[in-house]
Amino acid sequence: MSALPQSALEQLFLNARTYNEWSDIPVDEHTVRELYDLSKWGPTSGNSCPARFVWVRSSEAKSQLASHASDMNRAKIVAAPLTVIVGYDLAFPETMPKLFPARGEMMRQAFLQPGVTELTAMRNGSLQGAYLIIAARALGLDCGPMSGFDNAGVDRAFFSGTRIKSNFICSLGYGKAGTPFPRNPRLTFEEAGYFI
Repeated sequence: MSALPQSALEQLFLNARTYNEWSDIPVDEHTVRELYDLSKWGPTSGNSCPARFVWVRSSEAKSQLASHASDMNRAKIVAAPLTVIVGYDLAFPETMPKLFPARGEMMRQAFLQPGVTELTAMRNGSLQGAYLIIAARALGLDCGPMSGFDNAGVDRAFFSGTRIKSNFICSLGYGKAGTPFPRNPRLTFEEAGYFI
C-alpha cells in the first residue's frame, strides 16, 4: 500500500471544512448507497458494526429532526439536502453470527457481558460515523457534523421500539463556497501526545 497523493490528503483533511450552508444540489440515493458501501469497510471491534443510519431527506423528517436540535442547528438541518442520524444499536451482538461466522456465537456472548455492549456500541459506532465523514469527503460531498440536539427526543422520534441510540448527526451535501467559518487552530503533536 502506498501513500495517497497530496490532492487526496487535501480533499480528505487539509482543505476539507465543516459546512453550515448548502447549495441546492441534491444528494441522490445512488450516492448515499455508494457512501455507505464505502464506509462500511472501516474496522470495528470483532467486526461488530454497531452503527445504524437514518438518512433524513424529506421536508417532514427534516422538520421533525430540526425540532429536537439546538437553536443554532435547526436551520442547518432544514437547509441541508440530507442529514444522517448516526446511531448505535445496543442489540448489535445478535448480528455477530452473521458478521463473524467463524466464532459468531462466542463473539455474541462476549459482547453481551455487562457493560461491554454499551461501551462497544458507542465506541465502534463513533468510529463508523467518522469513517462515514471521510468516505463522504472522498466522494466529493461536504459534511456538517453536529451534536447539539436532544438525544432522547431524537431516539423517541426515530428509534422508537428499538435498542438504537443516537450518537451524532451530520448534514451532507455540496457546501456553498466561501461560507465556512475561518479554520480554528488544532493542538500540536506535543500538546496532544508523546512518545514513551
